[in-house]
Amino acid sequence: MPNSAPLIAAAGELAELGAELAAAPAIGLDTEFMRERTYRAELCLLQAATPRRAVCIDPLGGAPLAALAPALGPDGPLKILHAARQDLEVLWAAIGRVGPVFDTQVAAALAGFPAQVGYAELVRQLLGQELAKAHTRTDWARRPLSPEQIAYALDDVRYLLALRDALLERLDKLGRLHWLEEELRALADPATFTVEPDAAWQRLKGVLSLDPGRQRLARSLAAWRERRAMDSNRPRGWILDDAVLKEIVALVPRSLAALAAIPGLPAGVAQRSGAAILELVRAAAIPDPPPPQPTRGRPDPEVTAMVKRLAELTRAAASDTGISAEVIAPRRELERLAGGARDVAVISGWRRQVVGQELLGALGESA
Repeated sequence: MPNSAPLIAAAGELAELGAELAAAPAIGLDTEFMRERTYRAELCLLQAATPRRAVCIDPLGGAPLAALAPALGPDGPLKILHAARQDLEVLWAAIGRVGPVFDTQVAAALAGFPAQVGYAELVRQLLGQELAKAHTRTDWARRPLSPEQIAYALDDVRYLLALRDALLERLDKLGRLHWLEEELRALADPATFTVEPDAAWQRLKGVLSLDPGRQRLARSLAAWRERRAMDSNRPRGWILDDAVLKEIVALVPRSLAALAAIPGLPAGVAQRSGAAILELVRAAAIPDPPPPQPTRGRPDPEVTAMVKRLAELTRAAASDTGISAEVIAPRRELERLAGGARDVAVISGWRRQVVGQELLGALGESA
């Protein structure tokens, strides 16, 4: 596959590439990004492959990525990525919605590979090619990129089209192409890549076990932190660490002095944001003194036994289908199912056919 211009940044070259990509039958895509010091990931490199060639696009070199939007958008050719979610999130911010999408990791899981099989391993097993590993920890924000770094980045897209063909052949033989269509629908939903601050509390563990007032406080603190992180483009943990947030919820401070005494709270946070945090405490309307924290007792033996039974059924289905039990139903989902939740993936779609009906039967419900 010739690479006459492996690193593209000029506007004219981008316009030509956009037209070339739009005319391709399919496009392999990958990104390199950094997000250690920012809320939003910084796109450092975009790799694209067609049946004709593979190229790297340099956003940090001033590449006008808008020229690629028609080709990468929903009206363009199929885009093939591996473990696509993070790449699509990064591209959403830089270009807009990318689609339609084929995820080789998702397809591989349905074909019987491990749930999180890596791209290089998939290339090795399906295509017989060994990929270099020397630049897995490269700082992609540094310039200039070496020829070796560019070659490594190009390899990340060079084999995507061939992987798709090989995986489709396997899934067709297994009669699972409609399963794949179902799995890929989530990647076509813009809600998958948009952040709603009022839902940020869902990242925190144990919120639903709190009393109602503390639940309100945890939710409002998480939303406040998310908005501050978004506005300042800083990691949410830099605004307020998870452990400190949970301590505020547990101790319910009602003065600046009490807030400043929270273990692990940086002095600067109390000084700059103390009034805002105390207003959230006040708005949560928690009684003074607050209710005691719930003690975590032993798990319900009946629920524990049911989770074990559901896990056994899932492992049996995994053995029958050759699909990882983690793909069919993670243990956390089985725990929610045993606890009464019914908004779980395992009892819908292809999973319902494979094991969901059986799980509902074990729970004493008609399938």
